[in-house]
Amino acid sequence: MAEVVVRNKQVILKDYINGYPKESDMVVTSDATICLELPENDGGLVLTKNLYLSCDPYMRSRMSRATEASYLDSFTPGSPILGYGVSRVLDSSHPNFKKGDLIWGLINWEEYSLIKDTSSLIKIQHTDVPLSYYTGILGMPGMTAYVGFYEICSPKKGDTVFVSAASGAVGQLVGQFAKLFGCYVVGSAGSQEKVDLLKNKFGFDEAFNYKEEQDLNAALKRYFPNGIDIYFENVGGKMLHEVLRNMRLNGRIAVCGMISQYNLDQSEGTRNLFLLVTRSIRMEGFVVFQHYHKYSKFLEMIMPLIHEGKITYIEDTVEGLENAPVALIGLFTGTNVGKQVVAITHE
Repeated sequence: MAEVVVRNKQVILKDYINGYPKESDMVVTSDATICLELPENDGGLVLTKNLYLSCDPYMRSRMSRATEASYLDSFTPGSPILGYGVSRVLDSSHPNFKKGDLIWGLINWEEYSLIKDTSSLIKIQHTDVPLSYYTGILGMPGMTAYVGFYEICSPKKGDTVFVSAASGAVGQLVGQFAKLFGCYVVGSAGSQEKVDLLKNKFGFDEAFNYKEEQDLNAALKRYFPNGIDIYFENVGGKMLHEVLRNMRLNGRIAVCGMISQYNLDQSEGTRNLFLLVTRSIRMEGFVVFQHYHKYSKFLEMIMPLIHEGKITYIEDTVEGLENAPVALIGLFTGTNVGKQVVAITHE
Protein backbone atom coordinates (compact mmCIF):
# COMPACT_ATOMS: atom_id res chain seq x y z
CA MET A 1 0.00 0.00 0.00
CA ALA A 2 1.40 3.39 -1.02
CA GLU A 3 2.36 5.88 1.64
CA VAL A 4 0.00 8.82 2.13
CA VAL A 5 2.07 12.01 1.93
CA VAL A 6 0.43 15.44 2.23
CA ARG A 7 1.54 19.04 2.28
CA ASN A 8 1.85 20.40 5.80
CA LYS A 9 1.15 24.10 6.29
CA GLN A 10 3.44 25.58 8.97
CA VAL A 11 4.20 28.87 10.73
CA ILE A 12 7.97 29.39 10.67
CA LEU A 13 10.00 31.87 12.73
CA LYS A 14 12.31 33.63 10.28
CA ASP A 15 14.95 34.82 12.75
CA TYR A 16 15.43 35.97 16.33
CA ILE A 17 13.69 39.26 16.98
CA ASN A 18 14.11 42.42 19.05
CA GLY A 19 11.30 44.68 20.19
CA TYR A 20 7.67 44.09 19.34
CA PRO A 21 7.04 41.04 17.14
CA LYS A 22 5.72 41.72 13.65
CA GLU A 23 3.75 39.57 11.26
CA SER A 24 6.77 39.67 8.93
CA ASP A 25 8.90 37.92 11.60
CA MET A 26 6.98 34.75 10.74
CA VAL A 27 6.17 33.08 7.45
CA VAL A 28 3.31 30.73 6.63
CA THR A 29 4.46 28.06 4.21
CA SER A 30 3.14 24.84 2.66
CA ASP A 31 6.54 23.71 1.41
CA ALA A 32 6.86 20.89 3.92
CA THR A 33 5.30 17.45 3.48
CA ILE A 34 4.50 14.76 6.02
CA CYS A 35 3.75 11.04 5.79
CA LEU A 36 0.49 10.15 7.50
CA GLU A 37 1.81 6.73 8.50
CA LEU A 38 4.33 6.10 11.25
CA PRO A 39 7.68 4.53 10.35
CA GLU A 40 7.91 0.88 11.30
CA ASN A 41 10.06 -0.26 14.22
CA ASP A 42 10.17 3.24 15.70
CA GLY A 43 8.37 3.23 19.02
CA GLY A 44 7.20 6.13 21.14
CA LEU A 45 5.94 8.37 18.34
CA VAL A 46 2.60 10.15 18.06
CA LEU A 47 1.21 11.47 14.77
CA THR A 48 -1.40 14.18 15.18
CA LYS A 49 -3.82 16.32 13.26
CA ASN A 50 -3.76 19.68 15.01
CA LEU A 51 -7.07 21.38 15.75
CA TYR A 52 -6.52 24.44 17.98
CA LEU A 53 -3.50 26.54 18.90
CA SER A 54 -3.00 28.72 21.95
CA CYS A 55 -1.44 32.20 21.66
CA ASP A 56 0.31 33.04 24.94
CA PRO A 57 2.48 35.98 26.05
CA TYR A 58 5.34 33.74 27.24
CA MET A 59 5.96 32.76 23.61
CA ARG A 60 7.47 36.19 22.95
CA SER A 61 10.57 35.41 25.02
CA ARG A 62 11.16 32.27 22.95
CA MET A 63 11.35 34.37 19.78
CA SER A 64 14.58 35.98 21.00
CA ARG A 65 17.96 34.53 21.90
CA ALA A 66 17.91 32.94 25.33
CA THR A 67 19.24 35.04 28.21
CA GLU A 68 19.99 34.34 31.86
CA ALA A 69 16.34 35.19 32.57
CA SER A 70 15.03 32.56 30.14
CA TYR A 71 13.32 29.50 31.57
CA LEU A 72 12.59 27.89 28.19
CA ASP A 73 14.76 27.34 25.14
CA SER A 74 14.44 29.77 22.26
CA PHE A 75 12.54 28.78 19.15
CA THR A 76 14.78 27.69 16.29
CA PRO A 77 14.81 30.14 13.35
CA GLY A 78 13.73 28.38 10.18
CA SER A 79 11.59 25.92 12.15
CA PRO A 80 7.93 25.96 13.22
CA ILE A 81 6.86 27.89 16.28
CA LEU A 82 5.99 25.67 19.24
CA GLY A 83 3.07 26.26 21.60
CA TYR A 84 0.20 24.67 23.45
CA GLY A 85 -2.54 23.17 21.33
CA VAL A 86 -5.24 20.55 20.95
CA SER A 87 -4.84 17.63 18.56
CA ARG A 88 -6.37 14.36 17.45
CA VAL A 89 -4.09 11.31 17.29
CA LEU A 90 -3.95 9.85 13.78
CA ASP A 91 -1.48 7.10 14.65
CA SER A 92 0.68 6.17 17.60
CA SER A 93 3.46 3.80 18.56
CA HIS A 94 3.46 5.17 22.10
CA PRO A 95 1.80 2.95 24.74
CA ASN A 96 -0.06 5.89 26.35
CA PHE A 97 -1.80 7.10 23.20
CA LYS A 98 -3.87 5.45 20.52
CA LYS A 99 -5.52 6.43 17.25
CA GLY A 100 -8.54 8.66 17.84
CA ASP A 101 -7.36 10.03 21.20
CA LEU A 102 -7.73 13.76 21.80
CA ILE A 103 -4.74 15.37 23.49
CA TRP A 104 -3.45 18.75 24.59
CA GLY A 105 0.13 19.82 25.12
CA LEU A 106 3.05 21.34 23.24
CA ILE A 107 2.79 21.03 19.47
CA ASN A 108 4.34 22.75 16.48
CA TRP A 109 2.33 25.42 14.69
CA GLU A 110 1.42 23.24 11.73
CA GLU A 111 -1.46 21.17 10.39
CA TYR A 112 0.09 17.79 11.22
CA SER A 113 2.82 16.87 13.71
CA LEU A 114 5.06 13.89 14.30
CA ILE A 115 5.72 14.19 18.04
CA LYS A 116 8.79 12.49 19.47
CA ASP A 117 8.86 14.18 22.87
CA THR A 118 5.48 13.28 24.35
CA SER A 119 6.27 14.43 27.90
CA SER A 120 3.93 17.45 27.69
CA LEU A 121 0.97 15.58 26.17
CA ILE A 122 -2.14 15.04 28.29
CA LYS A 123 -5.03 12.88 27.13
CA ILE A 124 -8.38 14.70 27.11
CA GLN A 125 -10.94 12.87 29.23
CA HIS A 126 -13.81 15.37 29.24
CA THR A 127 -15.28 16.00 25.77
CA ASP A 128 -18.58 17.52 26.94
CA VAL A 129 -17.02 20.99 26.66
CA PRO A 130 -15.55 22.76 23.59
CA LEU A 131 -12.18 21.24 22.71
CA SER A 132 -10.72 24.74 22.43
CA TYR A 133 -11.12 25.05 26.22
CA TYR A 134 -7.99 22.92 26.51
CA THR A 135 -5.96 25.84 25.14
CA GLY A 136 -7.26 27.95 28.02
CA ILE A 137 -9.53 27.29 30.97
CA LEU A 138 -8.80 23.53 30.95
CA GLY A 139 -5.19 23.91 29.79
CA MET A 140 -2.08 25.86 30.71
CA PRO A 141 -3.82 29.22 31.49
CA GLY A 142 -6.41 27.54 33.70
CA MET A 143 -3.72 25.70 35.64
CA THR A 144 -1.77 28.95 35.93
CA ALA A 145 -4.75 30.75 37.47
CA TYR A 146 -5.45 27.82 39.80
CA VAL A 147 -1.90 27.42 41.09
CA GLY A 148 -1.20 31.14 41.27
CA PHE A 149 -4.33 32.05 43.19
CA TYR A 150 -5.02 29.10 45.47
CA GLU A 151 -1.45 28.03 46.22
CA ILE A 152 0.82 31.05 45.78
CA CYS A 153 -1.61 33.71 47.03
CA SER A 154 -2.94 31.73 50.03
CA PRO A 155 -6.30 33.56 49.92
CA LYS A 156 -8.59 34.19 52.86
CA LYS A 157 -12.27 35.09 52.68
CA GLY A 158 -12.66 38.87 52.64
CA ASP A 159 -9.22 39.54 51.13
CA THR A 160 -8.88 42.48 48.74
CA VAL A 161 -7.54 41.23 45.40
CA PHE A 162 -6.10 43.14 42.45
CA VAL A 163 -5.56 41.46 39.06
CA SER A 164 -3.66 43.16 36.24
CA ALA A 165 -4.27 42.19 32.59
CA ALA A 166 -7.51 40.95 34.07
CA SER A 167 -9.43 40.23 30.86
CA GLY A 168 -6.78 37.87 29.49
CA ALA A 169 -6.82 34.08 29.57
CA VAL A 170 -5.41 33.87 33.11
CA GLY A 171 -6.70 37.09 34.64
CA GLN A 172 -10.37 36.45 33.85
CA LEU A 173 -10.17 33.16 35.77
CA VAL A 174 -8.18 34.48 38.74
CA GLY A 175 -10.80 37.19 39.29
CA GLN A 176 -13.64 34.68 39.22
CA PHE A 177 -11.82 32.25 41.52
CA ALA A 178 -11.33 35.12 43.96
CA LYS A 179 -15.00 36.13 43.84
CA LEU A 180 -16.11 32.53 44.43
CA PHE A 181 -13.75 32.45 47.41
CA GLY A 182 -15.42 35.49 48.95
CA CYS A 183 -12.90 38.20 48.07
CA TYR A 184 -13.30 41.80 46.91
CA VAL A 185 -11.83 41.89 43.38
CA VAL A 186 -10.65 44.72 41.12
CA GLY A 187 -9.08 44.28 37.69
CA SER A 188 -7.22 46.50 35.26
CA ALA A 189 -7.41 46.26 31.48
CA GLY A 190 -6.57 48.35 28.43
CA SER A 191 -9.94 49.38 26.97
CA GLN A 192 -13.43 50.35 28.04
CA GLU A 193 -14.79 47.23 26.33
CA LYS A 194 -12.57 45.06 28.53
CA VAL A 195 -13.46 47.02 31.67
CA ASP A 196 -17.16 46.47 30.95
CA LEU A 197 -16.46 42.78 30.40
CA LEU A 198 -14.74 42.47 33.77
CA LYS A 199 -17.62 44.03 35.66
CA ASN A 200 -20.62 42.78 33.68
CA LYS A 201 -19.49 39.34 32.48
CA PHE A 202 -16.81 38.13 34.89
CA GLY A 203 -18.33 39.62 38.04
CA PHE A 204 -15.39 41.75 39.23
CA ASP A 205 -16.46 44.28 41.87
CA GLU A 206 -14.63 47.07 40.04
CA ALA A 207 -12.34 47.55 37.07
CA PHE A 208 -10.44 50.38 35.43
CA ASN A 209 -8.66 51.22 32.18
CA TYR A 210 -5.03 51.77 33.14
CA LYS A 211 -4.43 53.74 29.92
CA GLU A 212 -6.83 56.43 31.10
CA GLU A 213 -5.29 56.80 34.55
CA GLN A 214 -2.73 59.60 34.82
CA ASP A 215 -1.82 58.49 38.34
CA LEU A 216 -1.88 54.74 38.97
CA ASN A 217 -1.21 55.21 42.66
CA ALA A 218 -4.29 57.42 42.98
CA ALA A 219 -6.36 54.91 41.00
CA LEU A 220 -5.35 52.06 43.29
CA LYS A 221 -6.11 54.13 46.39
CA ARG A 222 -9.55 54.89 44.91
CA TYR A 223 -10.41 51.19 44.61
CA PHE A 224 -8.42 49.97 47.62
CA PRO A 225 -8.68 52.69 50.29
CA ASN A 226 -7.50 50.18 52.92
CA GLY A 227 -4.85 48.54 50.73
CA ILE A 228 -4.38 45.32 48.73
CA ASP A 229 -4.04 41.87 50.31
CA ILE A 230 -3.37 39.93 47.09
CA TYR A 231 -1.90 41.09 43.79
CA PHE A 232 -1.90 38.72 40.82
CA GLU A 233 0.92 40.15 38.71
CA ASN A 234 0.72 39.87 34.94
CA VAL A 235 2.27 43.11 33.66
CA GLY A 236 5.23 44.43 35.71
CA GLY A 237 6.67 47.89 35.13
CA LYS A 238 4.91 50.97 36.46
CA MET A 239 1.91 49.00 37.66
CA LEU A 240 4.06 46.88 39.96
CA HIS A 241 5.84 49.98 41.30
CA GLU A 242 2.52 51.50 42.39
CA VAL A 243 0.92 48.28 43.61
CA LEU A 244 3.80 47.77 46.03
CA ARG A 245 2.98 51.15 47.60
CA ASN A 246 -0.60 49.99 48.18
CA MET A 247 0.01 46.50 49.56
CA ARG A 248 -1.19 45.73 53.07
CA LEU A 249 0.81 44.18 55.87
CA ASN A 250 1.40 40.46 55.13
CA GLY A 251 0.22 40.90 51.54
CA ARG A 252 0.91 38.26 48.89
CA ILE A 253 1.99 38.80 45.29
CA ALA A 254 1.92 35.97 42.74
CA VAL A 255 4.23 36.85 39.87
CA CYS A 256 2.78 35.12 36.83
CA GLY A 257 4.20 37.32 34.06
CA MET A 258 5.35 40.80 33.10
CA ILE A 259 3.99 41.46 29.63
CA SER A 260 4.96 45.15 29.70
CA GLN A 261 8.63 44.09 29.74
CA TYR A 262 8.75 41.41 27.06
CA ASN A 263 9.39 43.70 24.09
CA LEU A 264 11.88 46.06 25.74
CA ASP A 265 15.58 45.86 24.88
CA GLN A 266 16.32 46.74 28.51
CA SER A 267 13.71 45.83 31.10
CA GLU A 268 12.67 48.46 33.63
CA GLY A 269 13.95 48.10 37.14
CA THR A 270 11.46 47.64 39.97
CA ARG A 271 11.11 50.37 42.56
CA ASN A 272 9.68 50.21 46.09
CA LEU A 273 11.00 46.71 46.79
CA PHE A 274 11.98 47.64 50.36
CA LEU A 275 8.26 47.61 51.12
CA LEU A 276 8.50 43.81 50.94
CA VAL A 277 10.52 44.08 54.13
CA THR A 278 8.64 46.78 55.99
CA ARG A 279 5.19 45.32 55.26
CA SER A 280 6.15 41.63 55.44
CA ILE A 281 4.94 41.08 51.86
CA ARG A 282 5.54 37.70 50.21
CA MET A 283 6.26 38.03 46.47
CA GLU A 284 6.68 34.72 44.68
CA GLY A 285 7.15 33.82 41.04
CA PHE A 286 6.11 30.49 39.58
CA VAL A 287 6.25 28.49 36.36
CA VAL A 288 3.13 26.45 35.74
CA PHE A 289 4.68 23.38 34.15
CA GLN A 290 6.28 22.59 37.51
CA HIS A 291 2.75 22.04 38.83
CA TYR A 292 1.15 19.83 36.16
CA HIS A 293 1.14 16.86 38.57
CA LYS A 294 -1.82 18.66 40.19
CA TYR A 295 -3.85 18.68 36.96
CA SER A 296 -6.35 16.00 38.03
CA LYS A 297 -7.02 17.91 41.25
CA PHE A 298 -7.57 21.06 39.20
CA LEU A 299 -10.07 19.28 36.93
CA GLU A 300 -12.04 18.06 39.96
CA MET A 301 -12.42 21.69 41.00
CA ILE A 302 -13.05 23.40 37.65
CA MET A 303 -15.32 20.96 35.79
CA PRO A 304 -18.28 21.32 38.20
CA LEU A 305 -17.93 25.12 38.06
CA ILE A 306 -18.13 25.01 34.26
CA HIS A 307 -21.10 22.62 34.22
CA GLU A 308 -22.98 24.63 36.86
CA GLY A 309 -22.37 27.91 35.01
CA LYS A 310 -20.43 29.39 37.91
CA ILE A 311 -17.46 30.30 35.71
CA THR A 312 -17.70 32.47 32.61
CA TYR A 313 -15.04 31.97 29.98
CA ILE A 314 -14.50 34.03 26.83
CA GLU A 315 -12.39 33.12 23.81
CA ASP A 316 -11.23 35.29 20.93
CA THR A 317 -10.95 32.84 18.03
CA VAL A 318 -9.10 33.43 14.78
CA GLU A 319 -9.83 31.04 11.93
CA GLY A 320 -7.04 29.41 9.93
CA LEU A 321 -3.36 28.67 10.54
CA GLU A 322 -2.45 31.42 8.07
CA ASN A 323 -3.85 33.97 10.53
CA ALA A 324 -1.88 32.67 13.53
CA PRO A 325 0.94 35.27 13.27
CA VAL A 326 -1.55 38.16 13.42
CA ALA A 327 -3.28 36.55 16.41
CA LEU A 328 0.00 36.12 18.29
CA ILE A 329 1.28 39.65 17.83
CA GLY A 330 -2.14 41.02 18.79
CA LEU A 331 -1.50 39.88 22.37
CA PHE A 332 1.09 42.63 22.74
CA THR A 333 -1.15 45.43 21.48
CA GLY A 334 -4.22 44.24 23.35
CA THR A 335 -6.39 43.51 20.32
CA ASN A 336 -7.69 40.23 21.75
CA VAL A 337 -10.69 40.13 24.05
CA GLY A 338 -10.45 36.99 26.16
CA LYS A 339 -8.33 33.92 25.47
CA GLN A 340 -6.66 34.10 22.02
CA VAL A 341 -7.20 30.86 20.12
CA VAL A 342 -6.35 29.85 16.55
CA ALA A 343 -8.72 27.29 15.03
CA ILE A 344 -6.86 25.29 12.40
CA THR A 345 -9.87 23.11 11.74
CA HIS A 346 -13.14 22.28 13.48
CA GLU A 347 -14.23 18.73 14.27
